[in-house]
Amino acid sequence: MNITRRSILLASALGIAAMAAGGAIAASPPLEKKETYKVGFAQTESNNPWRLAQTASMQEEAKKRGWQLVYTDAAGSAAKQVADVNSMIAQGVDLIFLAPREEKPLIPAIKAAKNAGIPVILLDRSVDPSLAKPGEDYVTFIGSNFVEEGQRVAEWLIANGKDKTKIIELEGTTGSSPANDRKKGFDDVVAKNPQFSIVASQSGDFARDKGRQVAETLLQAHPDANVIYAHNDEMAIGAISAIEAAGKVPGKDILVLSIDGGKEAVQAVVDGKIAAVVECNPRFGPKAFDTAVAYANGETIPEKIINPDQFYDDKNAKELLSTAY
Repeated sequence: MNITRRSILLASALGIAAMAAGGAIAASPPLEKKETYKVGFAQTESNNPWRLAQTASMQEEAKKRGWQLVYTDAAGSAAKQVADVNSMIAQGVDLIFLAPREEKPLIPAIKAAKNAGIPVILLDRSVDPSLAKPGEDYVTFIGSNFVEEGQRVAEWLIANGKDKTKIIELEGTTGSSPANDRKKGFDDVVAKNPQFSIVASQSGDFARDKGRQVAETLLQAHPDANVIYAHNDEMAIGAISAIEAAGKVPGKDILVLSIDGGKEAVQAVVDGKIAAVVECNPRFGPKAFDTAVAYANGETIPEKIINPDQFYDDKNAKELLSTAY
């Protein structure tokens, strides 16, 4: 172990002792300024185009900068992702980029990295703010404003839905920050417009086939539903299959609304099968690595770094299709 890392570990240990004694909360561990770094990227899963695009962006940026990237795929398991982070700690990475599958189960991994003197930057999903705080337990969160995404979808529906007012909501992975926030943003706007109602809401786990299955079940239970709001493109595309299997026409009999903005979904907007999509930009590489460098340089890092997101509907989808991931 080099002197710098030993000093960081000692400082971290002293910070923990201070916390136990009722002292000030220790800040997130510093990052030594170097020409190149060995960094970890703990991905949550690789079963959809959004995750693949995010991973590719991180790998391309690491290669471009000449950094060593230790990449892991948790395959949808929070427990494996905790083990992945612990493995990165054991390998002595300089910093960990973490896309936490769920808000609470990844807290021990974040704390373990901090205790080892390794800073963590959260990507695209956050963690329970009552259990871990930016600037203290991790450096920052980089991603979209998930509450605003849900709000934007709901506002489009209120303005354009006309007689389409009975909503089925396909939620993302239970306990994940995008599922929690996309639901809150959407539901809060709908609640202020009593002519619209959410007749059913159930998790499709951000997966295409699960989304299809849940949509089929809920459409059978609520045959008068004429809107499906999906928390991501995969479930929205699954819902299209369910609508067609029920003998109805997506975009005509039932409006489909989505979040993510992948090329397949934007093409579905062009084709009239999806009414509107809010983008959730997966190209994290440049911003993530720039933030790490800024942190090493001693710059003040905000608690949240919000990515700008596009909005697609029939007015611009064809024009912007080539820019979708």
